Amino acid sequence: MRSQFRNSIFLGLLTLLGVSCSTTSVPTFPSAEKRERSDFVAHGKQGMIATAHPLASQAGLDMLQHGGNAVDAAVAASFAISVLRPQSTGIGGGGFLLYYQEDKRSASAYDFRERAPQRAHRDMYLDSSGKPKGFSYAGKTIPDASVNGHLSVGVPGLVAGLLRAHRDFGSLPLSIVMAPAIKIAIEGFPVNLELANAIVRRLEVLKNFPGSAEIFVPKGKPLQLGQLLKQSDLAKTLRLVSLHGADVFYKGEIAEKILAEMQAGKGIISAGDLRNYAVKIRQPLVGEYHGYQVLAMPPPSSGGVHIIEMLNMLAGDDLQKVGFHQLESIHLLTEVMKRAYADRAKFLGDMDYVDVPLDRLLSKEYAFRLRSQIKPQRITPSLELAKAPQVPHESPSTTHISVVDRFGNGVSTTQTINFTFGSGVVARGTGIVLNDEMDDFSIKEGVPNAYQLVGGEANAIEPGKTMLSSMSPTLIVGAEGKLEMVVGSPGGSHIISATLQTIINFLDYKLPLDQAVHAYRFHHQWLPDEIEVEYGVMPLKSVLTLQQRGYKVRVATRGMGDVQAIARSENGWIGVSDTRSIGKSLGY
Repeated sequence: MRSQFRNSIFLGLLTLLGVSCSTTSVPTFPSAEKRERSDFVAHGKQGMIATAHPLASQAGLDMLQHGGNAVDAAVAASFAISVLRPQSTGIGGGGFLLYYQEDKRSASAYDFRERAPQRAHRDMYLDSSGKPKGFSYAGKTIPDASVNGHLSVGVPGLVAGLLRAHRDFGSLPLSIVMAPAIKIAIEGFPVNLELANAIVRRLEVLKNFPGSAEIFVPKGKPLQLGQLLKQSDLAKTLRLVSLHGADVFYKGEIAEKILAEMQAGKGIISAGDLRNYAVKIRQPLVGEYHGYQVLAMPPPSSGGVHIIEMLNMLAGDDLQKVGFHQLESIHLLTEVMKRAYADRAKFLGDMDYVDVPLDRLLSKEYAFRLRSQIKPQRITPSLELAKAPQVPHESPSTTHISVVDRFGNGVSTTQTINFTFGSGVVARGTGIVLNDEMDDFSIKEGVPNAYQLVGGEANAIEPGKTMLSSMSPTLIVGAEGKLEMVVGSPGGSHIISATLQTIINFLDYKLPLDQAVHAYRFHHQWLPDEIEVEYGVMPLKSVLTLQQRGYKVRVATRGMGDVQAIARSENGWIGVSDTRSIGKSLGY
């Protein structure tokens, strides 16, 4: 009721303020109009990087300019952004990375997602009555044990993944690649508004854990805008990794401190869990769309499967003829999203544990059958597509990095600690914010997680299993094997729709890359059965028309996603960093 009331007020205010009802222009996210174009759009003849923080982009650019390749730049930027955006990502988390080599016309997919500890079990977050339970720490009960505290932590994979990719393809010494992150951690950086607000949002959790409070709530007060954040413990941790590699994190001094934190908080990660963590090299998914190759991450990413599935459904439509953001195209995309997200809930999980029908989900025939069910004037009720609610909601607190180098190689990598500040726990003496990725499993079939996505049997908790993710690092390759586009986004369940819309905005609607990234977004994830639209961006006429047609429309309180995109241009490369965040693209 409250959300409906807020939405009605919002629509009423738009009417009073005389907001434009035109749908013939390309409405863009408001912050794109407020910032100088040079802040978020860059051009480069040889290389390009786009990340969610200017200093992380600079770290990656430094590697490119010093002779490094796309992997060197991506690894440098990843470690740097782990320092700069502790609310979103970090070495206590995990992610996915796609790497394309133009000369070999080959792609590699790295899965360094977190894994369930060996002591994890299906009902570990349920009380005796079968309801989600809280977490006890230092005499206090903290709600939502799958989100807050030590029990929510999956075995971290970021360090192993980045170092494995660097070992396989990097060209610069690891000490050089990690130097920018170490420097930033030692010297500090001014707290920006995103970080300050994130600390306030998670204050009630952060202040309960000594390691977290020391860094983010010093002397009982949350860090303020502009205050210098230095992270000496994290600098020491990163320096150890740069000197001794992944073993020090998973078997040595750092591992000992993580295990001490687990013991103090009654977590379940063991020495064996850390020691046995392994990066999984997977076969990238390959789709075809209007003459382009679409390279995407396989499960446990759900994003790659469903971006290709949705593009397959759209392949027979002339979207440009239908019209950019016209009612017909919004209706079509919404119906396509519904079907993909319903399949996500029903079929997707860790392929090492469940049988995911990839051939079926990626086939043109299956997509044609789904597309034939979509009628121009009929809204398909979500529950017609599946009988039981089965969809979880992931955190928008993630980050994405896109890179291309002078060789035409590209990296698309998405990384996360899940919820804002992950579990809220910093392992004392390390500076590492530990993830809460266990919430991305299905805690109980039909029970939504922290983000209202509901899970099914395929994504149930099992020891050693990888939780499902919407992270969707994507590469678009042209007919001659040349990389054409690198794209991805954070945003929880919005990741898939944000990435999809950026791709079709650029390839189908032929929008300039900055408009393709900054055009308003809408989202439907099957359940709840509603279209979510960006606050203050979608034209009022479109909102009202959707409501009149029978859609339930919900207005988002924040932007959907934070796309980092690079595309080939006439003179080299263009990079765009989404102004829904504070990122920057840099080229040379």
